[in-house]
Amino acid sequence: MKIIIVGCSEVGQTLAAKLNDDGNEVTVIDVQAEKVRAVSSRYDVMGVVGNGATQATLQEAGIENADLFIAVTDSDELNLLCCMIAKKESDCHVIARVVNPAYSEETAYLKERLGLAMVINPDFATAEEIARVLLFPSALKIEPFAKGRVELVSFRLQKDNLLVGLSVKEAMSKLKSKVLICTVERGEEAYIPSGDFVFAEKDVVSIVAPKREAKEFFTKIRYKGHSIKDAIVAGGGAITHYLFEIMERSGIAFKVIEKDEALCEELATRFDKVTVINGHAGDKNLLVEEGVSETGAFVALVKGDEENILFSMFAKEAGAEKTVTKISRIDYDSVLSKLDLDTVVCPKNITSDIILRYVRATGNAMGSNVETLYNIIPDKVEAVEFIVREGSPIVGKPLAELAFQRNVLVASILRGKTVIVPRGQDTIEVGDSVVLVSMGRSLSDITDALKE
Repeated sequence: MKIIIVGCSEVGQTLAAKLNDDGNEVTVIDVQAEKVRAVSSRYDVMGVVGNGATQATLQEAGIENADLFIAVTDSDELNLLCCMIAKKESDCHVIARVVNPAYSEETAYLKERLGLAMVINPDFATAEEIARVLLFPSALKIEPFAKGRVELVSFRLQKDNLLVGLSVKEAMSKLKSKVLICTVERGEEAYIPSGDFVFAEKDVVSIVAPKREAKEFFTKIRYKGHSIKDAIVAGGGAITHYLFEIMERSGIAFKVIEKDEALCEELATRFDKVTVINGHAGDKNLLVEEGVSETGAFVALVKGDEENILFSMFAKEAGAEKTVTKISRIDYDSVLSKLDLDTVVCPKNITSDIILRYVRATGNAMGSNVETLYNIIPDKVEAVEFIVREGSPIVGKPLAELAFQRNVLVASILRGKTVIVPRGQDTIEVGDSVVLVSMGRSLSDITDALKE
């Protein structure tokens, strides 16, 4: 596909890299020449310096031949304007990044009136991910598949965990649990483990399972978890706003610490059950005074990555049972894996996953549609959900008879309302929702998982 991206911020850079890796023809636009040069040279994509809301710039970028136009600048208004002009100049699909809650409430209207294929809100998507882990705090990450009936759950093995020292085969035989171990992250290495793979302390393990089975699995392995009754949030920006909206009926008592007085007043007016504190989340005395050592969760959502990391590390050391840390910059991934943080959320990765899923589904005319895509281990392992259509060559054949590529795993099959944890004699049928986990390759169609 020919794709134009307006905005070379972190989100734009991540999109350019991932879409280019998927074999798309990518052009980036930004008013800052140095940003365009950096992105175009680093990811081997075309670059145009200019205003993405002007006809001349769009024509220079090749808008008349574009299949997809994505506006991800830091301005909601500019993104919407860019998309309006792009629609006038081309029949391409258009996607706008919109953060302001006022616009987000009118998503359906914007899509209909402006002809947008998608309105994506990174802050709302991030808040949804945070909400999932607060409701299931044993997990580092949770990703729902198959309309919420199947979950991909990642967690870190504690020293005394039942799995440590057991092989995958031994663990599954002992536990008799309907889950599938799909990945293990050990330091900087990633594995789709075989039956002989032996678990070790500090491994980050990802399982795929029906929702109820996932919770039973954690009980069986005696994983030290807890239910969260209260949480402290550092930062009162848009993500916090959306998080409180999502969690309004959760029963969790929230405190938010925000240094901007106007934001505090806004939050206090909108969320009468939230305790709003005007102060700096970096003030250790304030955190201790507000009960950071006894809190069920500490969520760091201020603007600076360094501050979020330091706040979370202090909260963890002080005794907070769960930490959630927002990170924006790409170059922290390797450092974060060495820190004792719990859940790390990255809006740019969440955004790029959603857009990449749309691109793969739109560009696919074969035997299956991409429904959900999630990077289990960024740039290493991904999970993709497909809906199988008529004409797919995999239909009706036992999995044991299909020649799958190396490091590809069929993680789950949803048939109607029945979740199947796949075994060799199971088959894939038309209409099934199938989750595939792959390492080292991108899957746009379920047949990409098969050997040629």
